[in-house]
Amino acid sequence: MSTMRTGATLDAIDAKLLLALTRYPRATTSALADQIGISRNTAQARLSRLEETGALESFERRITPAALGYPLTAFVTVRVVQRKLDEVAAALAAIPEVLQVQGVSGPFDLLVQVVATDADDLYRIADLLLAIPGIERTDTTLVMRHLVDYRLTPLLRRRAEG
Repeated sequence: MSTMRTGATLDAIDAKLLLALTRYPRATTSALADQIGISRNTAQARLSRLEETGALESFERRITPAALGYPLTAFVTVRVVQRKLDEVAAALAAIPEVLQVQGVSGPFDLLVQVVATDADDLYRIADLLLAIPGIERTDTTLVMRHLVDYRLTPLLRRRAEG
């Protein structure tokens, strides 16, 4: 889950620590601490707190789906029978080509990011989604070009600068 479990927000030191971690993801805690001018123990305590509160998520490296043979990306909007939302989410999580699912407001309930090897594979994936009990309707939009990748660095810089 990508939300913090508490109402806490990051302060400037947290942001500087996370910026250093972004720049040097393999750095030791001591190296990160030295880079931003805090003690190793302070850095470790802050990193632990950020993990515990959910502010710092998995260290899973970002791998491009194309490198795995999935050059097509699509976003699928999904309308769900509300009482089956949990079951639908679990079924979506079981499909390897589903990268991310967001609950959204508006005419649809979910925004699902999927990847596919080609158009025929995307059709197969769309069929898998429609076969899930509780899914009423889908609408698929193919990504033609990635213009701005997922990023948090500009927000971290703003917070670090106070």
